[in-house]
Amino acid sequence: MTGILAVDYTTRIPNNVGLAEDRTVLRALEGWHPGYLDWWQDMGPEGFQDSLVYLRTAVSVDPKGWAKFDYVKMPEYRWGILLAPQEEGRLVNFGEHKGEPAWQEVPGEYRAMLRRLIVIQGDTEPASVEQQRHLGKTAPSLYDMRNLFQVNVEEGRHLWAMVYLLQKYFGRDGREEANELLRRRSGSEDAPRMLGAFNEATPDWLSFFMFTCFTDRDGKMQLESLAQSGFDPLSRTCRFMLTEEAHHMFVGETGVGRTVQRTCEAMVAAGIDDPTDIHRVRALGVVDLPTIQKKINLHYALSLDLFGSEVSTNAANFYNAGLKGRFHETRIDDDHRLTADTYPVAKFVDGAIRLVDEPALTALNMRLRDAYTTDCAKSVERWNKVIEKAGVTFRLALPHVAFHRQIGEFRNVRATPTGEVVSQAAWEAMRDDLLPSAADGDFIAALMQPVTEPGRYASWIAPPKLGIDNKPGDYEYVKIEV
Repeated sequence: MTGILAVDYTTRIPNNVGLAEDRTVLRALEGWHPGYLDWWQDMGPEGFQDSLVYLRTAVSVDPKGWAKFDYVKMPEYRWGILLAPQEEGRLVNFGEHKGEPAWQEVPGEYRAMLRRLIVIQGDTEPASVEQQRHLGKTAPSLYDMRNLFQVNVEEGRHLWAMVYLLQKYFGRDGREEANELLRRRSGSEDAPRMLGAFNEATPDWLSFFMFTCFTDRDGKMQLESLAQSGFDPLSRTCRFMLTEEAHHMFVGETGVGRTVQRTCEAMVAAGIDDPTDIHRVRALGVVDLPTIQKKINLHYALSLDLFGSEVSTNAANFYNAGLKGRFHETRIDDDHRLTADTYPVAKFVDGAIRLVDEPALTALNMRLRDAYTTDCAKSVERWNKVIEKAGVTFRLALPHVAFHRQIGEFRNVRATPTGEVVSQAAWEAMRDDLLPSAADGDFIAALMQPVTEPGRYASWIAPPKLGIDNKPGDYEYVKIEV
């Protein structure tokens, strides 16, 4: 494979950005590399660093055939710098600079804003690896373990992607920010990750599936918006990251779907027709559907907070500057400047939740969040089809956007999943019926017994329909040294 689509694997840092000729950046990245490997050993998947894992590695950025699969030990994975091909004559497509040539260098007046966008995105990548580092020990199958490790190494590569931009375009400031990305730790009191959802624990596999379905989907929306950027290197970086991100959401959506399927199969086999009879259902060694709903409530609400405030001058400034666009910006039929447009925003007004027209520029977070909700609803509907096909009477649903919020318009509002505003006392009384309780956590933790025999699966999850890379059902995706 030749040309811009191919990746140079002759250097210590695989890349398609010509690092061999860019000695200054190459030296900076080589200087950062040992610290990254130290971080990976300290905070990457615990207990499996010497295991051979059947992983995909990018060998091209051609969407028709960009990856190869092979066994590799995770610390030896070839993390690299990969940008999508440059589009000749690409323009800034929105904001004050609409119609101007896309920038190949950082515009001086937007240096601080652009660096902040890159750092925030970069900070999420190692955070999720840290949150998931213990999960390998309770994997429900080798298939699932392999998928966890694939997500982990690709989140590591996405960190490399952002660090390259910092090292290449931001000089000393960029080098300092790159080092800080390795210093912060998910959940740390002294140096936490920058966004709240990335400081939450991921204690079990159902949490992991919810995270990769809902929180990685937020990542997709943010990357899609950054892929519109007038700063061309950021756009090209995010366009390729989206190729990898799709698998992460697949792991989450199908993981929840397989959990739902196994629960329904066990209920039908046992003749249980009441999904809310959780004690009988749990006795079957599966996760009851009401608890799955509570997990949806929690992870969807946490992910909504990642969009920030519904009305945001920062979002308006990023858009005006041409740095961060809207989801599928070029497909939207308007002037792409938004100076006179409005957008309906959900707000808490006079004790009630109402839609209020706000300037479209300051309502960009709300618009992106709406697109996210539409995307999430498709996953939930696919889970409901699994339940319906099994003949079980139950429906999963996304909670109202005002439910359990810590950021934005509804942070001080107590609302039910259906959007009914209630008192603090009423909320506390129903909390354990709406969000996972300590008892729920204990039950799920008890289910998390590792299964490491090829082709075998834990009691609470159904096998996948297809193997990775078309491998058979009993393929040894991870070779674990005893």
